[in-house]
Amino acid sequence: MDIVVSGIRSTGNLHLGNYFGALRNFIRMQDENKCFFFIADIHSLTTHPDPKSLHANVKNVLVDYLAAGIDPEKSIIYLQSDIPEIAELYLYLNMHAYLGELAKTTSFKEKARKQPDNINAGLLTYPTLMAADIIIHHADKVPVGKDQEQHLEMTRRFARRFNNFYGVEYFKEPVAYNFGQELIKIPGLDGSGKMGKSEGNAIYLSDAPEEIEKKVKRAITDSGPKEFNSPKPDYIENLFTIMKAVSEPEVVQHYEELWNKCEIRYSDMKKQLAEDIIKVTSPIRERILEIEKDDAYLHKVTTEGAEKARESASKTLKEVRQIMGFRPF
Repeated sequence: MDIVVSGIRSTGNLHLGNYFGALRNFIRMQDENKCFFFIADIHSLTTHPDPKSLHANVKNVLVDYLAAGIDPEKSIIYLQSDIPEIAELYLYLNMHAYLGELAKTTSFKEKARKQPDNINAGLLTYPTLMAADIIIHHADKVPVGKDQEQHLEMTRRFARRFNNFYGVEYFKEPVAYNFGQELIKIPGLDGSGKMGKSEGNAIYLSDAPEEIEKKVKRAITDSGPKEFNSPKPDYIENLFTIMKAVSEPEVVQHYEELWNKCEIRYSDMKKQLAEDIIKVTSPIRERILEIEKDDAYLHKVTTEGAEKARESASKTLKEVRQIMGFRPF
């Protein structure tokens, strides 16, 4: 049985990109693997250090996880901040991470450009914290989206570097878990390449049907193709990418044919797309409305999850400290 570790930053509700990029895989893998799923509330401080919204955001993500199908009877679900061993391993890994390699990561450069007044150390060392999250449980696999592939490769590098430096074969080098498929990246409705909260272009699992219809209706389009079988602009390709994720193959094929024949009507396509998104998200939304009212259940899930995660993490930290040379008197 493989060990799988993954998490989502606690910056608000989960969206379609999260669902198709990770959550759907989480649900599938629970019966075949030992899974650790965490809410990355420490990670969120690199860009959203707001004490007024932190807890609410954590709750939203936790509720969405559970509503989407993560089962605490099958998986270990916990808050990153409830496991102090993660922070300690993060510190040790930083002693073997170099400024040059951290500063070259794509995510650091993008975030530094977007928030020039808050280029903090946590932003720079984001990959080492992510590595600590993963290797502290000796993960074999990590479900990641396209935008996290570089960070996973750095996790492998840090694990290998630790082993080489201390002359041990201790940490595994985890691989991406994508069920043999290409890693999915759900685009935004604004024509950008990524769906996300900070981009303001997301459809959330908790969105009401009328909100979904409104968002899809506002998606960027144009006057349509002028020549048969012409290539699609990126913002139109984005709509088709989302449709491939939520719609039946014959529906996608129908609109592909209309595009190729220059007969596509975006109003019809958007209506169909909204209907199919609602079909996917409505059962999840109903469960969200039910779970978010049950604070006793949420407390039980996180408390029991933290106990199980700490059991694994504390064993790793004890062994890491011994390998590194820490000894009691």
